Amino acid sequence: MNRSAQETLDPRAVLERLHAAQNRHDLDTFVACFADDYRSEQPAHPSWSFSGREQVRQNWAEVFRGIPDFRADLLRSVAEGDTIWAEWHWHGTRTEGAPFEMRGVAIFGVQEGLIAWGRLYVEPVEQADAGIEAAVRRMTEAPGA
Repeated sequence: MNRSAQETLDPRAVLERLHAAQNRHDLDTFVACFADDYRSEQPAHPSWSFSGREQVRQNWAEVFRGIPDFRADLLRSVAEGDTIWAEWHWHGTRTEGAPFEMRGVAIFGVQEGLIAWGRLYVEPVEQADAGIEAAVRRMTEAPGA
């Protein structure tokens, strides 16, 4: 295998293509980073799991439409074998003017130069909260207490 083919298959190169496509709002290039049978899980939101490249297209077409100035900052990443961990800061302004901001980590499995699976731990950033003490109280209290 020649060097350029190896680079194309490198998980870091796939992540770089994905990141660049996000910031250009290049839906076709973004979707081309994923395998046809891509599997996505959001462990904190089990009902959000899905399979297939077409659902990736639908989801991100809506993101690019609904957040016209969407920007993805790749804060950190590390590759280990065919797995890559990426820390993201996604931000912009929704079409109605409200701010959009999410942060978190996505773990991707890369096979043959495509993202085959993902586990996303990306959540909205709270704009106002009462602090860590209130957060711990909410976490430890019974629902409705």
